Amino acid sequence: MSKKIGFIGLGIMGKPMALNLLAKGYEVMVNDLNKEAVQTLINAGAKKADSAKGIGENSDVIISMLPASHHVQQVVLGENGVLSGAKKGAVIIDMSSISPVVSKEIAAIAEKQGVEMLDAPVSGGEPKAKDGTLAIMVGGKEEVFEQVKDILFAMGSEITLVGGNGSGATAKLANQVIVNLNIAAMSEALVLAAKAGIDVEKMYQAIRGGLAGSAVLDAKVPLILDRNFVAGGRIDINLKDMTNVMETAHSIGVPMPLSSQLLEIFHALKVDGKAADDHGGIVQYYEKLAQVTVGRV
Repeated sequence: MSKKIGFIGLGIMGKPMALNLLAKGYEVMVNDLNKEAVQTLINAGAKKADSAKGIGENSDVIISMLPASHHVQQVVLGENGVLSGAKKGAVIIDMSSISPVVSKEIAAIAEKQGVEMLDAPVSGGEPKAKDGTLAIMVGGKEEVFEQVKDILFAMGSEITLVGGNGSGATAKLANQVIVNLNIAAMSEALVLAAKAGIDVEKMYQAIRGGLAGSAVLDAKVPLILDRNFVAGGRIDINLKDMTNVMETAHSIGVPMPLSSQLLEIFHALKVDGKAADDHGGIVQYYEKLAQVTVGRV
């Protein structure tokens, strides 16, 4: 508990993760553009830093939870960034979902300054961020992972060191392919059932115990039936993740035909004004094509 933690990025995921660290007794300093989120953390016992540099100067472990690669680059490498203030021996844990290529580049620059870095993206969405049961996939040196493992277990319940730097980010891309294509396949099936005129809720109960059953099915179908698209995982964030999937896949010679089609579906939803919806809102793309709405009878 003696490690001082800096936390940058108090969004949908970051805020509850930082609150869990406080709840577990860690000393936490926070930084974010959202003043309301910062105040919530201060009210819970956190200290405030005015810059990423300030976080670096006052923290043994710096956690970032940011929307995209360029945000992480700016916060870590930029003027008044983490590395401009971090001490030798500090550890950066980037828990954002970013490009593995960018993650490895940042780690290499940090290492030259005597600062270690882990990429540790998460899966589980806002509900698991709140209850501290996230799945966390980690890339980096084993000895660094062992140093900060206790901190990761304050935010998640399934923590896996996948391999060296970039491995966690790559595992997250694979996770996003599986989750989002699962939602898309589920959406096609729900729209088919709705257009055929059967009770979609009863169909869901009939299939959830079989091979079609999944955590995605159980998490998303009830929300779709309630027409609840409040974001746990925003469409625009998942669009960013699938863009990273395609760029990474193409750079190493992996064709991704289903993922490429899903990426276009995300772009269509964004154009249709659905960017802030939960990715369960993929169903709305199929509903528009079939001119039907999935809901309770």
